[in-house]
Amino acid sequence: MTRDEILDTAKTLINNDRAVTYGDAYEMHKVIAETWSAILGFSVSPMRVALMMAALKLARASQNPDHADNWVDAAGYIALAGEMAGETPE
Repeated sequence: MTRDEILDTAKTLINNDRAVTYGDAYEMHKVIAETWSAILGFSVSPMRVALMMAALKLARASQNPDHADNWVDAAGYIALAGEMAGETPE
């Protein structure tokens, strides 16, 4: 995939497909953050959830660089994290 294809696909997924399936991105990451916080015993923000999910996708991409899904999802999570950076107290 080209860089434009990766970014365009990520944009489509986070604004359409994933939003329809999982609802508002911030609210979903907030639920995940609350779950992770309970398991870990310390507070995790929705923005940090998005960063950790991007890290997961990057780790997978390092093991299978030809699987485009990892690059697309990592780009999407980074975009969400950037958006949440202004909304999420650290």
